[in-house]
Amino acid sequence: MNKDKARRKIKVCCSHFFLIVIGMLWIYPFLWMISASFKDQGEFFKNRLGLIPQNPTLDNVYRIWEKAHFSTYFVNTVIVTFFAVFLVLVMTMLAGYALGRYNFMGKKLIMGVFLSSIAIPLVSTIIPTYEVVKSMNLVGTKLGLILAQAGGAHVIFLLLFSSFFQSVPGELEDAARVDGCNFFRTFFNIMMPLSKPIATTVVIMETIWAWNAFMLPLVLTLNNPASRTLAVGLYAFKGENTVDWTGIAAGGTIAVIPIIILFIALQKYFVEGIAGAVKS
Repeated sequence: MNKDKARRKIKVCCSHFFLIVIGMLWIYPFLWMISASFKDQGEFFKNRLGLIPQNPTLDNVYRIWEKAHFSTYFVNTVIVTFFAVFLVLVMTMLAGYALGRYNFMGKKLIMGVFLSSIAIPLVSTIIPTYEVVKSMNLVGTKLGLILAQAGGAHVIFLLLFSSFFQSVPGELEDAARVDGCNFFRTFFNIMMPLSKPIATTVVIMETIWAWNAFMLPLVLTLNNPASRTLAVGLYAFKGENTVDWTGIAAGGTIAVIPIIILFIALQKYFVEGIAGAVKS
């Protein structure tokens, strides 16, 4: 028995050590980026792999925030992400509720079209999206970027909501009808509160995608740099002959920290939403 316990402890210790090493290798680039954002150009090239700056400075953060207009890009990103996430959440929740709870003519065809759209590369939709936004005279505006970001089938989110609502007992809807609730009242008062874990999962995933989006913001804001987002603003630091590495590191740190904070704050609901979707 003692030998078995000793072997188990050794296995656990080896597993923990292996996971710690993998975790450190995984997190090292992020820590390096934060460290590089507090180094000057000279120290960056002398001490490339070091994680502790010898002479920490906030010049990089100040330079990109004020002189490189990152404060404007940050506000633009927050606005675009917020409204894009809101529109996607409303559309996919309502569509998922209809597909998950009701049977109607053409339902299988609609689901087949949605599923087949997964195979369409995102890059191939940029030109049609640009033409649609251009036809509305919204190129170079935040509204056009919001609509472009929120457009699309968002099949993964649709399937998450559809699968969840399909698993909800029908007795809840029957009881709501007896109490005189119509379609929308049943949805908002009963179904929406129940779908909180799924909704939080969608919010986190869509926030990450919208926050880090690059191709659509790049194409739609070429003629109006004032509407750029953080991802496009970071790309501007790469010049033809030179690259501002410390500026890119500082900008990357500013861009990624809000997403990390959001995920840490909502990770409980994120795990519950994924687990609930898998069970159903």
